[in-house]
Amino acid sequence: MSEGDFAEPLRGGLASPSGHVLPFPAASKKVSFDRRELQTILNLYGRKVAEGEWRDYAIDFLSDKAVFSVFRRTSEMPLYRIEKAPKLARKQGAYSVIVSSGLILKRGHELAAVLRVLDKPLKIVS
Repeated sequence: MSEGDFAEPLRGGLASPSGHVLPFPAASKKVSFDRRELQTILNLYGRKVAEGEWRDYAIDFLSDKAVFSVFRRTSEMPLYRIEKAPKLARKQGAYSVIVSSGLILKRGHELAAVLRVLDKPLKIVS
């Protein structure tokens, strides 16, 4: 090919070192939180940070579930995991709140209702 020639663009794959066209890897579909769900979770997170209870978070998008993990300190295990598992939507509900020991605190079909387990007000003991 001379300097003035343009290469034909590859369609349907990547070129290997030997010049053969390889197919694109299959895009893996990952579960994620939508904007409304993330807004609900971040509102709770912001209140808990303001109260000094939570300090850090992590979000993982996996092939079967999305996980929002809450930490007191970055180096520790997460205090809570807020999970969205669409495969469980028809059964127990897609949303769950799980403690670091693995105990499921609440599971349900509506995220706001499930998150109420973490937003309980303090009671005055007399």
